[in-house]
Amino acid sequence: MIEGTHRYPSQDRVIYGRPAAEAVAELAKAYGAQRLLIVTTRSLDKPQGAVASLRAALGDACVSVFSGVRAHSPREDVVACAARARETRADLLVALGGGSVIDAVKVLQLCLWGDIRDPAALDALRGGGGRDLKPGVRMIALPTTLSAAEFTGFAGVTDTTRHTKEGYGHAETTPRAVVLDPRITLETPPQLWFSTGIKAVDHAVEQLCSPTRAPFADALAEAGLKRLAAGLPAVKAAPGDLDARLECQFGMWLAISGASAGSGLGASHAIGHILGGAYGVPHGLTSCVALPAVLAWNAGVNPDRQALVARLMGRPDEAAADVVRGFVTGLGLPTRLADVGIAPAQFHAIGEATMHDRGVRSNPRLIAGGADVVEILELAA
Repeated sequence: MIEGTHRYPSQDRVIYGRPAAEAVAELAKAYGAQRLLIVTTRSLDKPQGAVASLRAALGDACVSVFSGVRAHSPREDVVACAARARETRADLLVALGGGSVIDAVKVLQLCLWGDIRDPAALDALRGGGGRDLKPGVRMIALPTTLSAAEFTGFAGVTDTTRHTKEGYGHAETTPRAVVLDPRITLETPPQLWFSTGIKAVDHAVEQLCSPTRAPFADALAEAGLKRLAAGLPAVKAAPGDLDARLECQFGMWLAISGASAGSGLGASHAIGHILGGAYGVPHGLTSCVALPAVLAWNAGVNPDRQALVARLMGRPDEAAADVVRGFVTGLGLPTRLADVGIAPAQFHAIGEATMHDRGVRSNPRLIAGGADVVEILELAA
């Protein structure tokens, strides 16, 4: 008999297909919010674009725009943004951007709830250390990539002194609402859009291949993977196709939603956390290089699950590792560690660091030590 627990995220609603500015104004009214702080990146905060349009639509209700969030959400950026939120007395946080922005605002909430004013003080909150904090100001999310950070309460923030990406979580850090507007993704650079799309594929594949079965999670991951397998090439063929972009957003949403059922993510995510936090490999590209190699390394222990992955992606007669690698290549993305600046001399250190990530414990094939991770890395060399 299957046993398990499914936990739903603390999220009121997901609005999709409607203009972002219209949806945010509606949400602010519903939540009684009058002082909105937009959090984004410098690349998105420009005279014309989604941030400018949103700010103009909100008028005086937008008290400030903080555009200082960098890749991998450094602690310093999170604390600086929390200071801006206090200064402006913001009563609703609006994260507009990709996973780094959304994760930063998740932890920003913890900083406000726990009165954290120094990056070093975040030590007390990592790994769920802030789970007893009383929630206060909450966030909504307007994603511009397919990282899916907006659908979980978990956040990864980088400690720049230790060069590690650390996990934070709380029952209420999940964005209270999400707006999926494909129009605002038109500004997203193609490589970022497609590579985070592969991150979404990674979410689905590692759930489907997990040794822990959860029917609800399986159904969501299967549906998500099918939509992504169709939607990403459609956007590649016609970048301005808003329906195809929304299809990708639906696929991303479905692919991540089963994670709360408890089926763990595996070695691809574990390796990706190290490549990103410690070596600066962009978020989505970590999955591009790690997932095919992890599938190949795991192939002997879960052939039926990997056959399902290949079938859902429309190539049932091929090995899942080859299917995913070919899919990544077809989107114009790298599949080798050398292509993202990682050399064999670094493999041992990456392997040892990866052993501290929980993803190695839920990988389908037992990972006994850093040497096993090195074997995976060698398949991606």
